[in-house]
Amino acid sequence: MDLDLRKLRYFAAVAEHRHFGRAAQALFIAQPVLSRQVRAFERELGCALFTRTTRSVELTAAGERLYEEATRITAVVDGALRRVDEARRGEQRLVVAFSGGLHVSEPIREFTARRPDVDIDVLPLPWTERDAPLRDGRAHVGYLRRPFDDTGLLTVPIGHDTKVACLPAAHPLADREALSMADLDGEPVLDVRARRTISLEEKFELIASGQGIAFVPVSIAASYSRPDLVHLTVTDAPPVETCLAAPESGLTGPAREFLAVATETLRRGR
Repeated sequence: MDLDLRKLRYFAAVAEHRHFGRAAQALFIAQPVLSRQVRAFERELGCALFTRTTRSVELTAAGERLYEEATRITAVVDGALRRVDEARRGEQRLVVAFSGGLHVSEPIREFTARRPDVDIDVLPLPWTERDAPLRDGRAHVGYLRRPFDDTGLLTVPIGHDTKVACLPAAHPLADREALSMADLDGEPVLDVRARRTISLEEKFELIASGQGIAFVPVSIAASYSRPDLVHLTVTDAPPVETCLAAPESGLTGPAREFLAVATETLRRGR
């Protein structure tokens, strides 16, 4: 079966808005047309993608999985079309991805001073993605934290990010200066095994509401400060390595130059 990209985009719009009417408005098509296209897509796939009621539209298990894949597929296609258009116009462009809490502004400034002819875009990496944009062509270079799959990637160690425990401000341990892992034994931990969250904002909202605690890099904690949360050093938590990464096969031209500049700049700032 050939994948119909138009129907995939229609499905993704409904999955994003959880509403056929709002998705149709975003796509500038009539709602009955959108409904027919999505039902045809479900018939082609042989499974239901949505559970529909008079009040809501929710993704099925198959729909959840397809929505994750659809985001990557459409990004790859859009990126390929953009690169073709850039080649047609003779433009040079570099996309730098970065994990939450890690900053790439300084290396970008230094690189731009040397190569003003290269247009640079940045790509914040969602909580659920690490190395994927480097593999599917959405980004040329990434500033990441381990762990991630580094197969086929050139990685350059930069430093380490210590982990802190993120707790609700009302937690009994919140007034401590530091903690050990033993202090947190038995605490419900919000991680991918316990509860999958789409964004850092969602994770911190769950923590603030008393649903659990989390261990996060200190650079993330510093970027997401809020009065109803506290971040405490965990003295025996292992640090997380930070590094630059780029596809070995595509490391040419501006990407190679940026990697060298970023390595020097970021290591200097440690």
